Amino acid sequence: MTDHYKVIVSERAQQMLLEQTAYLGNKDLDRAEEVKKRLLHGLRSLETMPSRYPFLEDQFIPSNRYRKMYIEKWYLVLYQIRDQNVLVDLILDCRQDYRWLLK
Repeated sequence: MTDHYKVIVSERAQQMLLEQTAYLGNKDLDRAEEVKKRLLHGLRSLETMPSRYPFLEDQFIPSNRYRKMYIEKWYLVLYQIRDQNVLVDLILDCRQDYRWLLK
């Protein structure tokens, strides 16, 4: 039997998802809907085996704290696993400069 985790998306990550899909929606509504659908599908996939994704390795981030998952090759989801919960902290668009986050 596979363990089942509860995925909890932070308000900040929800806001990032909303902003990213709204930005795309201004250019191509169909593409925005498709990206949103794939992002939500990716987040739901963390309900099973969230540890399948590697840890984020960076000198400014504590070791073995955040895991990273790429969706649609442009979106980076950072999350933690605590007990039976998956805590999604950030959903970043990799085409933007997010180095501010790591400092």
